[in-house]
Amino acid sequence: MAEFIYPEARLIAGVDEVGRGPLVGAVVTAAVILDPAKPIAGLADSKKLSEKRRLALYDEITSKALAWSLGRAEPDEIDQLNILHATMLAMQRAVAGLHVTPDYVLIDGNRCPTLPMPAQAVIKGDSLVAEISAASIVAKVTRDREMAELDVLFPDYGFAQHKGYPTALHLEKLMQYGATPHHRRSFAPVRNILLDAELLATRQSTAL
Repeated sequence: MAEFIYPEARLIAGVDEVGRGPLVGAVVTAAVILDPAKPIAGLADSKKLSEKRRLALYDEITSKALAWSLGRAEPDEIDQLNILHATMLAMQRAVAGLHVTPDYVLIDGNRCPTLPMPAQAVIKGDSLVAEISAASIVAKVTRDREMAELDVLFPDYGFAQHKGYPTALHLEKLMQYGATPHHRRSFAPVRNILLDAELLATRQSTAL
């Protein structure tokens, strides 16, 4: 993996997010500081790993890392702030939650949240930087587990299958059953279905 080194940094945290695109649930971020004395083989972009491999690496990362932390922004925060600002907030929360303070933070993507230490955005960082890869794995496993839990509460929507992304199945179920309290109401497919339901209810009440 490529090296992105801040000259005076001893403790580098990698940060990544999962869940910007889904229509339901939180955006989940993770911050990870790896331990050079405990190397982890096979770190890669979480999306390119099998679920079995991700789960194995999640256990290894969370047991070997010097520090790791999760941050999140809930659907109502996403609706209030927009997904970009909510993601930046979730990243800030992940870094703030580390019990070891990093000297430098490397963030997947093309922009950084405001942090109390130097930071650098790295495009395709989840494939280039081991710390970011580790963060992407921790964030994805966490969010996937949350979608499995939501699937138990709302079995008609297929959350365990599509993880909240706007697949044809999800949109079909959304139209059939309406939005759950966990859906992001500012996202167009959800907003449009809520407006349609409101319009229908208005028509029905007027007809009575």
